[in-house]
Order: sequence, then C-alpha cells, then structure tokens
Amino acid sequence: MGNLPPAVKHCLHNQQLIREYFWSEQQFQQEQVIVPTKVKIDFINQLSEAGFPVIEVTSFVSSKWVPQMADHAEVLLGIKRHPHVKYPVLTPNLQGLHAAIGAGATEVAIFGATSETFSRKNINCSIAESFGRFDEILRHAKEVNVPVRGYVSCAMGCPYEGNIGPAKVAEISKRLYSMGCYEISLGDTNGVGTAGSMKHLLEAVLKEMPRHALAVHCHDTYGQALANILTALQMGISTVDSSVAGLGGCPYAVGASGNVSTEDVLYMLNGMGINTGVDLHKVMEAGNFICKAMNRKTASKVSQACFNPC
Repeated sequence: MGNLPPAVKHCLHNQQLIREYFWSEQQFQQEQVIVPTKVKIDFINQLSEAGFPVIEVTSFVSSKWVPQMADHAEVLLGIKRHPHVKYPVLTPNLQGLHAAIGAGATEVAIFGATSETFSRKNINCSIAESFGRFDEILRHAKEVNVPVRGYVSCAMGCPYEGNIGPAKVAEISKRLYSMGCYEISLGDTNGVGTAGSMKHLLEAVLKEMPRHALAVHCHDTYGQALANILTALQMGISTVDSSVAGLGGCPYAVGASGNVSTEDVLYMLNGMGINTGVDLHKVMEAGNFICKAMNRKTASKVSQACFNPC
C-alpha cells in the first residue's frame, strides 16, 4: 500500500473508504432527463448489493427549482435498506429537514461554500445567512438524534471568484465542525485542484480539525481527481466521495464534469491492494443500468475499457 499511514490502512481494511455520492442536488440536477422513480430505486438497491457503507440517496430541495428531485420522499421510502448501509439525504433548510425526517431519513447533510458568489447562486443566500440556516438544522437534528454531515463547495477554487485560499476553507470547515457536523467533505466543485493544491489545502484544514472528520470530494474536470484522492489518502484521509459512472456535475460551475467515477477509484484502490469491501463488477453493472436509463455514456474510464454487459 505504499506510503499510506497506518491509521489509513486500518480504516481502509475495515471498509470505511468509499462513500457513494450520487442522488444529490449538486450531482443530479445537472442531468436534464427526469429519471423514473422506480429506476432510481432499482439503481440504489443495486448499489446496496455492491457493498457500499454509505449511499447518499436524494435531496430534499424544492421541486420548483429542482424538478428532478420531486420524488425524493418516494425514493427514500421505496428503497430496500441494508442493515450495514447508511442512507443520508441532502437538506438545504429546516423545511427540507422536516420533510426528510418525515420520510424516514436517519442521517442528513448540509452544503455550504467558501465563495459568496457561489453560495448565492447555489443556495440563494450569503455565507453568513447560510450559517443561520445550518444552525437551525443542526439544533433540530440533534434533538431527534439525526447525524449531520457538512459539505464545503469550492474548496479548491471558485468558477466565479477564482482561487480560494486554504485558510478560508479551513475557517468554514472548522465552523461547520464546531457547530456539530460529524464530518466535513471538501469539494473541488469545478475540478481545478491538483495534487499540490490538495496537499496545501489539507495541511491548512488539518490544523483546525481532526483527520478522521475529513473527506474529499473531487470532480474530474481536468483529469486530476485520482491524483488528488491519492494525495489525500497519503495524508491520512480515509473517506472519499464518488459517483457511479461519473454522473452529475454542478449547474453553477459551467464546464465542470461530474464527481470522480466510483469505478475508477475502486480500480485504483484494488491495484494498491486495498480492500474496500465494494464489488467493482457490481458497481459497473449498476453504472451500465443507470447510463442506459439516462441514454448516456459512462464517464468511467475503467468501465469503458473492460465492462462487457452480459
């Protein structure tokens, strides 16, 4: 496993690494096709069978703004839950949290940003206003014993404001963590990061919060996602967000590709001798299933190279 730290090797051996991130607002609202509810449910059930420890199911956002997510409650209620899999959902505000809990959510996620411009475009409020919303969500979630994860968008650059300093990312991340988020996922929203900038980012953030509470979320716009993930692993980060077939993107980061494909991350980890407990072939089958349903080609290089549907 090369020069991975012992703590990371331990986490990876215990199957804590891959966090499947697909049916979320910033991923799926970029896709123009409205996928039938049954297809979504079948897809998520396939992912559960593949061995993921976490599958982010949907986003409880307004169907007025994101019609692709109008069936969020039906999807969450319709999936077959495995006892060892967590199924979090995104909740942008208190109304979304109430709806999610009403549909049976047992874990939720909130999403902030390091850029004022991106924050206003993505969640229609300033960074300061977003923390007011987050405080409401976190306080209520704590009352009903629902864990909350935090996302930090534009952690390695903003499509509107350009470079974002690591200190700013560290500040936002520390604040979310101190408010009660159990884990913070650092998102390279427009995929501009490199192994070097990932190293500098993590050095800054790790001064403010513990390693075990960090995750990385790398979009692959410039083809740097795997290198960035490897750098994070070498620095002790043991949770990686990914998307089957590399689907998704962000409508407020024009030109950005989707999150790194799960298949490609798994292939890299398997080649390093890391046992994630996730079945690569089953993931490729699920990717083929959803790509056919959406009438589009997979973005996974591994699936393009070696998957032959039966």
